Amino acid sequence: MKIAVLGLGEAGSIYAAGFAATGATVAGYDPAGPPMPEGVLAATTLRDAVADADLVISLVTAAHAVHVAAETAPHLRDSAFYADLNAASPQRKSEVAAALGEAADRCADVAVIGSVPQFGPSTALIVSGPASRPVAENFRLLGAEVDAIGGATGDASRRKMLRTVFMKGLGAVITETLDAGAAAGESDWVRAQITRALAGGESALDRLDRGTRKHAERRGHESQAAADLLASLGVPPTVTTAIADHHRALSLRPPHDLTTLLDAFAGLPAAAIGDARDRLGVVASRVRSMLPGAHIAGRALPVLCRPGDNQGIHQALAVAEPGDVLVVDGGGDTSRALIGELIAHRALNRGVRGMVIDGAVRDVGALADAGFPVWAVGTSPAGPYKNGPCRVGEDVAVGGVAVHRGDIVVADDDGAIVVPMTEARRTLIGARAVLEDEASRYQRILSERPA
Repeated sequence: MKIAVLGLGEAGSIYAAGFAATGATVAGYDPAGPPMPEGVLAATTLRDAVADADLVISLVTAAHAVHVAAETAPHLRDSAFYADLNAASPQRKSEVAAALGEAADRCADVAVIGSVPQFGPSTALIVSGPASRPVAENFRLLGAEVDAIGGATGDASRRKMLRTVFMKGLGAVITETLDAGAAAGESDWVRAQITRALAGGESALDRLDRGTRKHAERRGHESQAAADLLASLGVPPTVTTAIADHHRALSLRPPHDLTTLLDAFAGLPAAAIGDARDRLGVVASRVRSMLPGAHIAGRALPVLCRPGDNQGIHQALAVAEPGDVLVVDGGGDTSRALIGELIAHRALNRGVRGMVIDGAVRDVGALADAGFPVWAVGTSPAGPYKNGPCRVGEDVAVGGVAVHRGDIVVADDDGAIVVPMTEARRTLIGARAVLEDEASRYQRILSERPA
């Protein structure tokens, strides 16, 4: 029997080695060129890997699952089965089956229920789809407990998504609690409390903590897919959405990664970021630069002020940290300036990178002399009241954009844009791709210009 394993990451390598240990001929293919597990033959192309294979196992990540299925379809034997083990939504699994074309009736959706690094190739599985029973028999050879439920491709992953709500949530709660314990100087006490509540004790605690941090980005995608499933079922995914956000934010840690991230955004124009985010998060154009040529990238500190009153800004400066950008909801009022020269220098002393104000400012010349970047609706010589009420650190809406504490703010001569921290890494990659595409098109345009 020949088995092809596409994708030799952690799980792919474990399954490839497991099948090789049963005496099967196993061909592995991964364009990244990782080391082959013992007993696994290295295929130089996908076509070579799947040629004459009786079973093809896909472990290429959800993002590539459909493309790989389409690429594999022309090379499958008429009797070969295709097992998709990628952690993906039911919809994505259906798309994989469709990409297989005539081989769709030989496809199985395989949902992995547990930790493959912990339990190895005998990790429990749920298998659905038209080929669920024959594919299940192959995995039972590895000693796995396999529940073949038949039904449609995607049904197994649907069950896994329901489990994800609890399991990924448990990991998220544990990591957040441990971080809080460390910050409070109570790590040992907090660990003891969690350990007593877990059936697996301290080993389960460490496993969940390590696994959640190590696979935070992937689990964030899985949790979002689970949230989408809950919404489709009519169940508000309030907690599950927060779990997805927590995992995505966790993928940016340790803290020094934030500095690196902000530095990366500092080199990008707001327009490219806007294109990468499908024009979402762009602050209304009435909020414009008061210091031509300025460019900032920082962490949002939201401030809500009563129109014409800047008590909130004074309170914000008392808690602001280096790298912060004050994003001030001043109600769009231009009758009174919310900041001037003195506040600008106080902000500079705190390490504040700039301000985005849905309101007015004054002392524009002095702001320019100080080199303090401000984006505002306009100017007014009239000073503000300082009576409140106000809010600092709570969500605000500025220029039609919702802003949360810790979001990334980028602003330049074109205006300001807000990027949710949970979307930061994806946006950064997208903005760089926009710039690369524009540079390529620019060179092409120049080459077509008559001499």
